[in-house]
Amino acid sequence: MVIKIKNDLSDKELEAIPEVKKYFTKIYTVLSKKVREQLDNLDISKDKKKKLKKELAFLPKYKQIKYMNEILKQYGLKFEEN
Repeated sequence: MVIKIKNDLSDKELEAIPEVKKYFTKIYTVLSKKVREQLDNLDISKDKKKKLKKELAFLPKYKQIKYMNEILKQYGLKFEEN
């Protein structure tokens, strides 16, 4: 979705745009290198990996690791933090 924004909008007017407001209310985190590596090593489709990465990106690190452990258990694996 592309939104045209005039140069003369104030900060308040800009923040009132629903799409902008939605973007700034989300909390983004970065997937650790280890989480990305373990996801990439799973024998699942690229589409599933992409969806998992997107879901994990909005979780705090400790929840990412907890979630990854649950996923890896299904494959008989354990999360390696080192």
